[in-house]
Amino acid sequence: MSNLSNQRRIASKVLKVGLERVWLNPEVSEDIAKAVTREDIRKLVVEGAIKRKQKKGISRTRARARDVKRAYGHCKGHGSRKGAKGARRPRKEQWIKKIRALRRRLRQLRDDGTVDASTHHKLYRKAKGGEYRSVAHLEAHIELIKK
Repeated sequence: MSNLSNQRRIASKVLKVGLERVWLNPEVSEDIAKAVTREDIRKLVVEGAIKRKQKKGISRTRARARDVKRAYGHCKGHGSRKGAKGARRPRKEQWIKKIRALRRRLRQLRDDGTVDASTHHKLYRKAKGGEYRSVAHLEAHIELIKK
């Protein structure tokens, strides 16, 4: 087998890739060894004796398998977490979900007549002030008021 480093170098320039991405067909190495000009190399590329190798990528197979497991709660333990608790589910996001649920419930209670307008307003202000942990907590408080 002859030394084809010069041909590989020229082919890498012609193909506009690095040396490692140039494939030289070992079966026609004599023809490749005779190629000394860029034009010769171009002809061999057209014939298929010299090819550009595909880029090596990072396989997503393991990542996809992990994502499927995480969808049903696996692989989410303390050892897999990075960042603070608030980074994974921001406090503001938690607040938005809670306050919207509370306000939605208060609106329903006012509309169906369970609470009157003034009580609704007081409860609304208390919800805004962060008095209720959840809708269940709000409803428990309303039950206490009614008694």
